[in-house]
Amino acid sequence: MPGLLRVSPARLLLGLSLAAAAALSTAGALHVRVLVVSAPQVTVRVASPAVDGSLGVGALPSPGPGAPRANLWRVGARGERLTLGGQDAGSATLYLPPSPGSTVEIAGKTYRGGVLLRAARGGVQAVNVVDVEDYLRGVVAAEMPASWPASALAAQAVIARTYAAARINPRATYDTCATESCQVYGGVAAEKAQTDAAIRATAGQVVSYGGKAASTYFSSDSGGYTASSAEVWGNPAPYLIAQADPFSAGGPRARWRLEIPLARVQDIAARYGVRVGALKSVAVTRQSPSGRPQEITFTGATGSAKVSGADAGGFIRSLGAGSSRAVLTGLNPLVVEGAGQGHGVGLSQYGALGLARRGYDHLHMLGFYYPGTVLSVLADSGAGQPRLAGAAPLPGLGAAARVLADLPGAAQACTLPQGGDGDLLARRVAAAPDALAWASE
Repeated sequence: MPGLLRVSPARLLLGLSLAAAAALSTAGALHVRVLVVSAPQVTVRVASPAVDGSLGVGALPSPGPGAPRANLWRVGARGERLTLGGQDAGSATLYLPPSPGSTVEIAGKTYRGGVLLRAARGGVQAVNVVDVEDYLRGVVAAEMPASWPASALAAQAVIARTYAAARINPRATYDTCATESCQVYGGVAAEKAQTDAAIRATAGQVVSYGGKAASTYFSSDSGGYTASSAEVWGNPAPYLIAQADPFSAGGPRARWRLEIPLARVQDIAARYGVRVGALKSVAVTRQSPSGRPQEITFTGATGSAKVSGADAGGFIRSLGAGSSRAVLTGLNPLVVEGAGQGHGVGLSQYGALGLARRGYDHLHMLGFYYPGTVLSVLADSGAGQPRLAGAAPLPGLGAAARVLADLPGAAQACTLPQGGDGDLLARRVAAAPDALAWASE
């Protein structure tokens, strides 16, 4: 073939099926495929020097004299096939398998592992194929401050690993993405020594339930009471429950207040199908056990309407609130007062910080936020599918919870009544930290 090329030692493969690529990438190690870029054109650069190689399934044309740097490819799409430097690549996929210690630069960012490129919807999807443990190095530090206590970082490492393991599916085009829609993944630039240490200390550990990786959802701050998956998404799970969380205290969004002009309230309500004319009142008419609205009633000049279930929380967040754990007062402006940041399901990161400061290890944190789950070890099945080994029950905080429940005002402090003081329990616990020192189970 004319211009037969020089390729990296990892060998760039053309024309592989997605299943074949997934199987090859997981030979001897468990890998996750992360969508890092989706664009009309993607630049890819191999960090290691190029050497002669034989591909057996095709050959990658030389970047040519116009290439700004060695080993740099500009990958685009034309129809259902990829292009390289504007020329037809002869395939819909392009694959650079990972190898020990390999890195690849994709759209200017460096990632460990390799890359799978595929033509999709007139553009290019760049999927980083990376060992799960190396993937976590770019996730944990992006999701939690590396300066936080080691036990909190360890908890974040375990739930991040579990989150990835639950999504590995060789039949899909990729397993997860690199944004807040999945888990934030920053690649090599995000890595920190402290979070690397937490990943090593928890190597292979995952949270499981019923023999499968659990859905380890997490948010920044529960606002003092975690939410159930049923109330937030309408999808119940026995270990994603609503429960008092006095450990989530002191975060930057522990308490907040918004004032929303009536015109904006009316506009957002219309997006949720509310058609009642000029609004006269907006009121929460039903709350979940965690203090999050489950029904909001809108009364207007031409009648009334209700927004319920997950849409009730969606309306609150659409107003600009960081959490749906909120109360509503007034009308013009509509006053939204709340606590916490994020959906509130599963682990609260500020709660993990609070537990770490009280001396709890990551296993107690996981047992508290995912009650009834067990700790397993992640292994490669040899066919691209994760396998779980072992099942050790995670310790809970039952005795600690009883101590907290006995404190005066504890129940009230975990709710958001009109005019209430949601910080009461946090102050009382802080004033008597020794009450929790013996309470681990």
